[in-house]
Amino acid sequence: MRPAVAADAGRVFALLQQLEGYSPELAAFETNFTFLLHDEATTLLLVGADEDGHVVGYALTTITPLLHTNGSSAQLQELAVDVARQGEGIGTALVEEVERACRERHVRQLTVPSRRSADFYERIGYRSTADFLKRTFD
Repeated sequence: MRPAVAADAGRVFALLQQLEGYSPELAAFETNFTFLLHDEATTLLLVGADEDGHVVGYALTTITPLLHTNGSSAQLQELAVDVARQGEGIGTALVEEVERACRERHVRQLTVPSRRSADFYERIGYRSTADFLKRTFD
């Protein structure tokens, strides 16, 4: 696991294309990916690579100070692993690296807004505490 670099953009975009019910737009992706690479204060963007250095997964986490947590809170916004490599521990390793980085930054809590992958997160020690509601703006 390592921080993402600009050269990872194409592979991360390809991983996004594998997600069900989501159609990533390349122009928006490129703008956001570039921003996230340089936003070290509030963003943690990690990739998992195989033995040949090919990116096979990524994790995007945002970090922000909150009043009710007595410090910073992190949210694992996105976690994707190549469908051909799922079940190999890549997702778990990415989450463990996110957790390590959060501890290093003295983050007080890490949340994961994911209903579809709840079984995965519960298996590695997370517990369900809330439902998230969402409104999408055009």
